[in-house]
Amino acid sequence: MTVQPYLFFEGRCEEALAFYRDALGAEVDGLMRYRDAPDPPPPGMLPPGTEDRVMHASFSVAGAALMASDGMCSGRPRFEGFSVVLQWPDLEAARRRFDALADGSEVRMPFGPTFWSRGFGVVADRFGVPWMITVADA
Repeated sequence: MTVQPYLFFEGRCEEALAFYRDALGAEVDGLMRYRDAPDPPPPGMLPPGTEDRVMHASFSVAGAALMASDGMCSGRPRFEGFSVVLQWPDLEAARRRFDALADGSEVRMPFGPTFWSRGFGVVADRFGVPWMITVADA
């Protein structure tokens, strides 16, 4: 069994993927736009002019697989009740990723040492996705 987060950016998916490429070294493994779907969406499901939006994307960060979409292109993404956790093997790698995600974002807990890790921080990125960045202490 595999568990993968699926993030709905409601119209900002392509922008988010570019940000994650820069901030986290993410690799986009696949991307399909609404116009490329074998069957058109039901009438009224999507706002006019969304044909070039992302219907589905898969990407990975340090081998961890995630999926993303523009969803219904409502312009109102809501990321509540979860966090995406990324564990890095060393302190400096974790700090670099945290600082990159924090650019233009809401830092909810500054990155620093805790009783469970040499480095841990929480940030809601510029798209609202909550991330917990931690050092995988042995």
